[in-house]
Amino acid sequence: MIPEKLAKAMNEQIKNEMESAYIYLSMAAYFHAQSLDGMAHWMRCQAHEETIHAMKFMDHLVDRNMTVKLLDLAQLKTQWKTPLEAWQDAYAHEQFITSKINDLTSIAREVRDYQSEPMLAWFTNEQIEEEATTNKISGEMEMVGDSKTALLMLDRELGGRAFPVGSPFDPTAYAQAT
Repeated sequence: MIPEKLAKAMNEQIKNEMESAYIYLSMAAYFHAQSLDGMAHWMRCQAHEETIHAMKFMDHLVDRNMTVKLLDLAQLKTQWKTPLEAWQDAYAHEQFITSKINDLTSIAREVRDYQSEPMLAWFTNEQIEEEATTNKISGEMEMVGDSKTALLMLDRELGGRAFPVGSPFDPTAYAQAT
């Protein structure tokens, strides 16, 4: 069993991961409204990934015979002034999630729950990638400046991100189900 302090924090992290999916879906909607469908596609893929992260925490709690308590989600943000602002927010959000993973690792060590450390180490490594990617795209958006041509080129590039097969966030997956 997981000590209660850590289990509570993991339930909170499930909420954080689901809110991450929710904010990325909000960004996808924003990008669609701006006719930046490649960026919207990237965000849909990211929302799928965040949902998987929530499930990893949920499964860890279940596997350790703990109760999963799904908490209410907050609508974090739905509008941005510019695509650059959205990408800067994505990077800031990943930094926030990194801080929460670090907090979980500290709690696991404090309560001596060594069985949770391999999973938390996976998330620590994942956050390096998440921050690096969103920071890189944010920097590319800064370089784009007012160039609509460069913006469209970056949009096209980001639209190449692959969905996991059968992702519910992939329009082709649910189009086939009807």
